[in-house]
Amino acid sequence: MVSALIRLIDGVNERVGKIAAWAILAAILVSAINAIIRKVFGTSSNAWLELQWYLFGATFMLAAAWTLKSNEHIRIDIISSRLSKRWRDWIDVFCHVFFLLPFAGLMIWLGVPYFLNSYASGEVSSSAGGLAIWPAKALIVAGFIMLFLQALSELAKRLQIIAGLRPDDARPTGHAAALPPEADTPASAHDR
Repeated sequence: MVSALIRLIDGVNERVGKIAAWAILAAILVSAINAIIRKVFGTSSNAWLELQWYLFGATFMLAAAWTLKSNEHIRIDIISSRLSKRWRDWIDVFCHVFFLLPFAGLMIWLGVPYFLNSYASGEVSSSAGGLAIWPAKALIVAGFIMLFLQALSELAKRLQIIAGLRPDDARPTGHAAALPPEADTPASAHDR
């Protein structure tokens, strides 16, 4: 049951993240077209500028969970690369339970009324010709819901790995990926 739920969360977040990553290309195209129109016709559009921000925000918010799932998030590699794998696993558990899950939960709790008020009022940008604001606020809530679910998935996977119920198939990334294999071996069997 837990493994099926992990696969579902991982699969959905990876698919949404990969799709959201294309919003960067869309933002570049919108930016280029807006610049060409501004240079050629001497006019610009606030809606186009805001669309760029929305597309960038969509990429950031909707790909965050995929980044966590892919183990590409920021770490303090200078410290963690010197620890045994078992210690890094326990640090991940601690940080997910005491930092990531509470933060994502708080952002959902605060974000839902923030979005609902904006949607109910039909909030639009104060800039002339600007876009509706509620879709951007909905992306904030959606992104944190996805991140919260992915944090639960990562926590469950890490606990299964610690208990020996799951192989650790995560590849090292970032600076840790450049370390020689012996740098990842603990000093003694007791560390495992």
